[in-house]
Amino acid sequence: MADNLSVSPLAPAGGFPDLPVIAGVRFATTAAGIKYKGRTDVMLAELAPGTTIAGTFTRSKTRAAPVLDCEQKIGMPSEAGAAIVVNSGNANAFTGATGVASVKAVTKAAADATGIPEARVFTSSTGVIGEPLPHDRITVTLAALVDELDEHGIADAARAIMTTDTFPKGAGRTVEVDGYRIRIAGIAKGSGMIAPDMATMLAYVFTDARISRDSLQPLVAAACDESFNRITVDSDTSTSDTLLVAATGTSGVDVEGSDAFATALAEVMDDLARQVVRDGEGASKFVTVSVTGAASECDARQVAFAIANSPLVKTAIAGEDPNWGRVVMAVGKSGAEADRDCLSIRFGDVLVAKDGSVAPGYVETEAARHMGGDDISVSVDLGLGVGTATVYTCDLTSRYIAINADYRS
Repeated sequence: MADNLSVSPLAPAGGFPDLPVIAGVRFATTAAGIKYKGRTDVMLAELAPGTTIAGTFTRSKTRAAPVLDCEQKIGMPSEAGAAIVVNSGNANAFTGATGVASVKAVTKAAADATGIPEARVFTSSTGVIGEPLPHDRITVTLAALVDELDEHGIADAARAIMTTDTFPKGAGRTVEVDGYRIRIAGIAKGSGMIAPDMATMLAYVFTDARISRDSLQPLVAAACDESFNRITVDSDTSTSDTLLVAATGTSGVDVEGSDAFATALAEVMDDLARQVVRDGEGASKFVTVSVTGAASECDARQVAFAIANSPLVKTAIAGEDPNWGRVVMAVGKSGAEADRDCLSIRFGDVLVAKDGSVAPGYVETEAARHMGGDDISVSVDLGLGVGTATVYTCDLTSRYIAINADYRS
């Protein structure tokens, strides 16, 4: 399916970015034929001894077997190396005891091939739900993958984890801490079934910084909440959402308590999250929904997601129709505190509604001109307090239906 998709019109210009090389991380990929023909679908990342790993995962009640395994391992201290094995084409979700056995087979084979303890092998699977994972197609490749590990292989790794994605997603930063350079590079996949809940679709971020897990984990959780947890394509949370952040420590630079490092890490995650939205299935417009004046931060977020997830709002944006009545509807259904007569709405810089009615002097052609662009902003002020929230989403087109109607064919 993904093979036949044209690249999203919202894809970043210039293709996959030139990411900094992270010492202590090597990558290899292969085409195992799990679902897709003629394309890579397995990625192996090997991490140096002493690597610190933090992460967040979906809170779906139907979490996939790889997620459950990662959750058990993520907090285990170790000075050993680590490995991450990811496959696309099959989610190994809703597969019961068979799925657990598949995870065990992959982690054991990876441990045998790399010499890394099995407790430090993390796996992720993405693709079709409910079908047994043909794990033997993965395990048979791992020994050869070890021989091909390359510190420059991150772009190939980003491609191997794609499903309905139309472009590989990568982001990086170089930041100075105490006069020394720290490098951060990350990859992600995601296009549909996007409404993360404490995690993301699949994302892997690597840095050569030295930091304890007790310090890294809260940084990751906070950055995730402001990035991956602020995006939605279709309001559906995956069974497989996984974010892993690995700090190899190879730079020798301690970043405990560094605001510069925390900011750079958050910027990489935010960049990746926005790329996921820009590759939303069938998307033609990137949409920023901003809510101010809410009674609380929680209310602001509730309203922002109600707007961003509304099929009526999203289809109006796809049709380049400044239908602000649909925004009013979404605010009203959100469940957050709202007062019709305090409400204001803007499309871009155009004030379309104020104090509960159409704004004086509103000219619809001006709003329609904004809706004709690729980057759309919808701003709502509830006029009740100081709560704010920003959410990123995309429009909803007939292409989304076509992609998902044909997904298993």
